[in-house]
Amino acid sequence: MGIHLDTWIAFRPTGSARARIWSMNVEQGMEFTVGQEPVEPAASWDRYVNGVSRMLGARGHRAGGVDAVLHSTVPIGGGLSSSASLEVASALMFQAAGGFVLPPRETAEICQQAENRCVGVMCGILDQYSSVFAKEGTALLLDCRSLTHVEVRIPSDIRIVICDTNFPRTLAGSAYAKRREECDEGTRLLREQDPEIRTLRDVNTPLFELLSGRLPEVLQRRCRFVFEENQRVVAFMAAVVRNDRQAMRELCEGSFFGERDLYEKTVPAMERMYEAMMSGPGVVAARQSGGGFGGCMIAYVDRDRVDAFAAHVRKAYRKATDIEPAIQVTAPSAGAGPLEI
Repeated sequence: MGIHLDTWIAFRPTGSARARIWSMNVEQGMEFTVGQEPVEPAASWDRYVNGVSRMLGARGHRAGGVDAVLHSTVPIGGGLSSSASLEVASALMFQAAGGFVLPPRETAEICQQAENRCVGVMCGILDQYSSVFAKEGTALLLDCRSLTHVEVRIPSDIRIVICDTNFPRTLAGSAYAKRREECDEGTRLLREQDPEIRTLRDVNTPLFELLSGRLPEVLQRRCRFVFEENQRVVAFMAAVVRNDRQAMRELCEGSFFGERDLYEKTVPAMERMYEAMMSGPGVVAARQSGGGFGGCMIAYVDRDRVDAFAAHVRKAYRKATDIEPAIQVTAPSAGAGPLEI
């Protein structure tokens, strides 16, 4: 789903092939020829913007040159898709400057490819797709194979609270890529047993239990988490539709403990935050967010207990870690779009 935090870019088309962009967040500028790799080595945020222009060009779309200023309120490296937010905003900017509009799904695909090929983070498409398709008041259940989605309305008596551990994380430099490689290798070995298996979503429970024992122990744990998480996602959607709070709680518990024990993607700060959230007044469910290894976590909280919940989490987490957390209440918000000023 989309959240209330955002990335905005104010720009003017230049009619040239040059892009000059200033980031207010890092107080740093970049300049490059759209569609081409920078001559000078790019800083971290530069690669996302330039990469989008290059992937547009790779598909035959001529991105327009711009003079631009950008600013983001999405915590950088916090697991809330700050990179996808920047990519999608950049894609819409380059399209507007170039005088063309792409189908939303193609925009999401281009942004994912920019992160994969130009930044080196082998992320999926969930973050970019959500940044494009998010609707106010709803979450999205995304089928990553067909690239279709179902809108799921969040119950009106539940609020979503972002709990930032303020423990930094970086996808490219973390074990995130290693987990992806392990799952790919596990899937390849399972495919040797059954050629119908393209990804782990193609494995049903009896088949997984039959075949998974033939995997090395580490790969078995990694694949089990993904296999079970796929099932939890569908079940969680149904629980949200029913407003079944007990089911929501149990499914999120399974997700967090699976990520901790099977996928090994948590850190002590996340575990202390989870404990603080789950002991908070009014909590319905809580879980990790993003690529793991720190960053933000989210809680579903009773609408009338949000303030008490936030106060409890702040105190409990600070006591356990000596780290001051950042707590924000959010709501399902619309995705990216133009705003004329």
